[in-house]
Amino acid sequence: MKLTDLKQYLGTRSREQLTAEIGEMFWKLDAVKDYYRSKLNLGYSAEVSEKYKSVIKHEFFPERGFGRARLSVARKAVSDYQKVSDSKFGVADVMLYYVEVGVQFTNTYGDINEAFYNSMESMYERAVKYVVRHGLQGQLGERCRRIVTDTSGVGWGFHDGLSDTYKEHFQGDPLPESEA
Repeated sequence: MKLTDLKQYLGTRSREQLTAEIGEMFWKLDAVKDYYRSKLNLGYSAEVSEKYKSVIKHEFFPERGFGRARLSVARKAVSDYQKVSDSKFGVADVMLYYVEVGVQFTNTYGDINEAFYNSMESMYERAVKYVVRHGLQGQLGERCRRIVTDTSGVGWGFHDGLSDTYKEHFQGDPLPESEA
């Protein structure tokens, strides 16, 4: 089905039918529910944000047992949140949370593998660029810095990669020498 087909179909429906159809989707599809919760909260809904953050947290630190650390599941939570929220702060928050939980995971369980660190570095770079592009440094700059400082001593060049990204995008705010 193409967008033009959908538009054509929607054009044949009355306002009442469209309202009923959207209501039905709201009750049946969580993504639609999250989308409208975000829209009705002017873009940022802590409730919606927490839902996606809990998926990330559970993947690394479930209530019981050890986390499976499936990066694909955690990254999908970030991607899914981006689809339902217009909040610039919320999107940056969830991206940074992904990296924070990954850093906590490696600090808890020791060195992981290169693919893990590559994924974390990639998301960190995306998040930092997003923070700068949308002028969120005042709200999220300290979190970006703390992620770097929390990785000192981690292998695979992870700390160095994050540090380089931080320095490149927060040029006026260098890391202290012990953290560089």
